[in-house]
Amino acid sequence: MMKYLIGFGLIAAVAACVQSATMPDASEGGAIFAENCAQCHGVGGKGDGLWGKGMKPAPADLTQLSPGGEFPRAHVLSVIDGYDRTGLPGQEMPEFGLLLQGETVPVDVGDGVMTPTPRPLAALMAYLQSIQQG
Repeated sequence: MMKYLIGFGLIAAVAACVQSATMPDASEGGAIFAENCAQCHGVGGKGDGLWGKGMKPAPADLTQLSPGGEFPRAHVLSVIDGYDRTGLPGQEMPEFGLLLQGETVPVDVGDGVMTPTPRPLAALMAYLQSIQQG
């Protein structure tokens, strides 16, 4: 009996690890966006948040990140985490260190390679991809 309980426990532990390593959905990222980004980028991500009024340059319209139809995953992740802001006007957007903590999930950033990415960062990217209008 004990052997079966231990075996069941190991199977449950492996299943929990596999389940938690899935890509987060847009709703998880929406909560992160509301807490960290909406103040400047606006509730709908159009760059019209209360804190963004009068900023020069104005916060970006995050609904227009895919003008060519393909969402630039790698670029979006690198801008959010502060790694690459080359060519972006101003330095007003803070880096969000808390988005870089916690468990990682595999994310294909467009090169076909699954890259371990902090879950909150992946969730925010999923949300931004879901609000694209262009």
